[in-house]
Amino acid sequence: MSNEMSVLATGGAGYIGSHLSHRLADLGEPAVVLDNLSTGFRWAVQKRTTPLVVGDIGDQDLVSRIIDEHRVDAIIHFAGSIVAPESVADPLGYYLNNTVKSRASMATAVDKGVRHFIFSSQVPVSPYGSSKLMTETMLADTAAAHDFHCTALRYFNVAGADPNGRTGQSTKGATHLIKVACEAAQGKRSHLDGYGIDYRTPDGTCVHDYIHVSDLAKAHSDALSYLRSGGRSIMMN
Repeated sequence: MSNEMSVLATGGAGYIGSHLSHRLADLGEPAVVLDNLSTGFRWAVQKRTTPLVVGDIGDQDLVSRIIDEHRVDAIIHFAGSIVAPESVADPLGYYLNNTVKSRASMATAVDKGVRHFIFSSQVPVSPYGSSKLMTETMLADTAAAHDFHCTALRYFNVAGADPNGRTGQSTKGATHLIKVACEAAQGKRSHLDGYGIDYRTPDGTCVHDYIHVSDLAKAHSDALSYLRSGGRSIMMN
């Protein structure tokens, strides 16, 4: 076992998490990924230096063992359900995956003395967003009560792929607009739906803002450096 401190990336086999795993490897930053592979992929994780543990973030015994074995001092938390329309139909499922299990991860972090926690968040416009905001509230309260420091990054739509072609967006049954557009262009689906007719745009449809996934991975690694250098807890748009 190395004496270096490691980062635990939950959901690190998914779209954004896998880009982070590659960035951490590029920086020489030891990391371990925990993912149940419900939407992630083994091949997406940086295999040469980043171990993948297949399991559930709500399993506190498993998370405790990972923290001990890999000397984890920071958790970057991506794991959870992410489809906003689906959350409207299944709010309790989203509160379980995104809120209850996040609470379990925080409790384990506090119990094991993990001081840094970075959270992938969202401004609430659906049960999905609300489940994220509840987690932000728990993070802030936990930071106030313990030697525990957190950063929540609220970002808009993510697009793009690793410039070196090591990982990208490959989720089956995609709902993300860029992925859907690519599938339509490849003939994998018959059409692309556009929503809205009364926006102040030339055709009345809405406009989306995007951030490149590699820039977002950098934002997470920068947040890690910020917390490790003594930065205070902060929620950022």
